[in-house]
Amino acid sequence: MARRIRGRGAAYNPPNRFEELSREVLPPGEGEEPPGSIPTRYFTDTSRTILARNDSPDIPFTWSINPYRGCEHGCIYCYARPSHEYLGFSAGVDFETKILVKPDAPALLARALGARTWTPQVVALSGNTDPYQNVERRLRLTRRCLEVFLDCRNPVSLVTKNALVVRDADILREMARLDLVHVMVSVTSLDDDLIRIMEPRASSPALRLRAIAELSAQGIPVGVNVAPVIPGLTEQEIPAILAAAASHGARAASYILVRLPGSVERLFTEWLERELPARSARVLGRIRQVRGGALSDSRFHLRGSGEGEFAGTIRSLFSLAAARAGLGTAWLPLATQHFRRPGGGGQDLFDR
Repeated sequence: MARRIRGRGAAYNPPNRFEELSREVLPPGEGEEPPGSIPTRYFTDTSRTILARNDSPDIPFTWSINPYRGCEHGCIYCYARPSHEYLGFSAGVDFETKILVKPDAPALLARALGARTWTPQVVALSGNTDPYQNVERRLRLTRRCLEVFLDCRNPVSLVTKNALVVRDADILREMARLDLVHVMVSVTSLDDDLIRIMEPRASSPALRLRAIAELSAQGIPVGVNVAPVIPGLTEQEIPAILAAAASHGARAASYILVRLPGSVERLFTEWLERELPARSARVLGRIRQVRGGALSDSRFHLRGSGEGEFAGTIRSLFSLAAARAGLGTAWLPLATQHFRRPGGGGQDLFDR
């Protein structure tokens, strides 16, 4: 079994399914890689387009934007991990330590929204990896993209588990005034010890709740995303998470069951056996109960909610807890009638 790497969720790199050759990392003391922490490396992504189109029938948006590829938060269950394999990296440690940044994201976004073919509609920020990673403090790509959205008056649905989102409250407040934004803060658990090993570089539960409170206090529509719910590990926390979020100003709530596509299944199983061996069998058994005997299910309309009696129990628990906390389970549509082409606000975006 691989040893824990300080500050990381994954402990090894599984083979890339698209590569014919793979490198096996030897245990500490037997190979070239020393034990301990692994530094994060950043690479420039020279993509010439920024909006990704989604045609999945169970995802409520058509377009999304991801300023970063890979995610330093290191959430062990992350369904986006296999996307790193398309870049020639691994879904394991590589996903957390080799981050691609898109320095041209704001300019590419302005170009996309300025195209005559663009119809104003909600864009998800982001649909794959978190837009508020540690490097965002320095690069401010997400903030600059929000400036473009505000300038164009194009609505945005924002999801994050990093309290850094509060930094951009000035922009979000202006967008909220025009009914252009809602923010969902993901809270997986209120257990600090569990979050520390499961989501090692994401904000603590307390900081996420504080972010909800600070955004709400400034009139920004904010909700809580209990995602993912991990059967056998976190589903019993749903009422407490929803109650805490509501008391901090959340208006809406949603949840998604854990998904373990591709190599994430192996990574998650190894993590359970390494970090929570006494609970591993129960968690895997519960996941199989909601996934028709498997650990993952890619079928539309079932991958986010599961099936079977236990999935129904989770669904009922969430509905009752949300109602008790006074949280809605859907947002009203955001405004599109204010849309204008880039530069309509007078001051040049790129002179700010």
